[in-house]
Amino acid sequence: MRTAQRRMTLLATTAAATATLLTAGLLTAVSAQAAAGCQVAYSVASQWPGGFTGNVTVTNLGDPVSGWTLGWSYAAGQQVSQAWGATVSQSGSQVSATNVDYNGNLATNGSASFGFNASWNNASNPLPTSFTLNNVACTGGTTPTTPANPSPSTPTPSNPLPSDPVPSIPPQTGLVGWATQNGGTTGGGGAPTTTVTNASALTSALNATGSAVIRVSGTISCSGMLRVRSNKTILGNSGATIAGCGLNISGDRNVIIRNLTFRDWNDDAINVQESATNIWIDHNSFSNGYDGAVDIKRGSDFVTVSWNRVFNHDKTMLLGHSDDNGGQDIGHLRVSYHHNWFDGSNQRNPRVRFGNPVHLFNNYYRANGGYGVASTENAGVLVEGNYFENVRDTYHLGEGDSGPGRIVARNNHFVNSPTGQAGGSVASIPYSYQLDTASNVKSIVTAGAGAGRITV
Repeated sequence: MRTAQRRMTLLATTAAATATLLTAGLLTAVSAQAAAGCQVAYSVASQWPGGFTGNVTVTNLGDPVSGWTLGWSYAAGQQVSQAWGATVSQSGSQVSATNVDYNGNLATNGSASFGFNASWNNASNPLPTSFTLNNVACTGGTTPTTPANPSPSTPTPSNPLPSDPVPSIPPQTGLVGWATQNGGTTGGGGAPTTTVTNASALTSALNATGSAVIRVSGTISCSGMLRVRSNKTILGNSGATIAGCGLNISGDRNVIIRNLTFRDWNDDAINVQESATNIWIDHNSFSNGYDGAVDIKRGSDFVTVSWNRVFNHDKTMLLGHSDDNGGQDIGHLRVSYHHNWFDGSNQRNPRVRFGNPVHLFNNYYRANGGYGVASTENAGVLVEGNYFENVRDTYHLGEGDSGPGRIVARNNHFVNSPTGQAGGSVASIPYSYQLDTASNVKSIVTAGAGAGRITV
């Protein structure tokens, strides 16, 4: 439930094109291992008054490299401020980008990518005209890539997935997404209803065998994690609150959790783990907890997280707990996150490992101080139709010590927020869904997300 944090943020706004530099000659070996040739793709991905985002890919065309530093210089006073996928430093006009742990080894024809934020003078942002790899020149020509009139609020769709189904129009407050697959998610169905008002009764009802509909009434104070067994629907009556503890779905299946307020939990608010499947977490509110609001891990699958609000909280939603758990996680961790309100929540909105495809659509991101979405460890994440407002780092590849995943981003809306770092392909979405127009998502989500917005 707990992982190390990385914090280097991304600032950017609209998409632009890419400049490629190719070497023509051979390079000789130097101290750290230099390549015998290289290719560098440098792009101004987004630009806004006072700043821009750069993306760089270096490809080794020669002998294998173990540890690399790419160098270049700026001609117009640009200053790099933050980076991801590399450690970047600058002295005067000279910039050096050094590999991080996961991308230091470059085989012949191998590539490494990184990105950065930088400032510029709002008048001129010329591209670098030469690079060095491990202190050996790697030069070539460039073509202009800086947009003449960047528009910070214009969304730019990218990398459409032609194999995706045409969305139908199911009711948006009903079950949509991955939890509709694998036989669907019905929870306790038509089983008898039990109303609980204290921690002891709640613990017993959640842990009982058989199907059940459990209604929570009032505020229940508790601690630790309460085990939830299969075939349960857990519903909050008006104002229902769980304070101090969380719910643990471990190896069970077919669970629905709706219309509850969680606060002040001392571990996770909701933890889905150990190959738990068919879980729907909907219209809940989360605030001021210790660790994750909704963490999903250890081979769990077929989960929908919808219409929730997270505020006054740091670590929001972790998908996949460890870089070392691929054996259990690859082929699983398929989750849909839609119409959630990430209301100033700091990070992990979500942070994703391994899952493909993970679908984030029609979520509203407001003033997330750390980052919105991170795709790592070869995950495939579709970021679609979301609304980002005052978010410094909307989405990126890699996080902390975790290697990069893949992101396809399309039809998102940006207000005082950069377009993020996307790249690679994502598996197609197998279910039908209604995609709201991204520019309308703020009003739709703020009117409907969180506990108390539905009657159950």
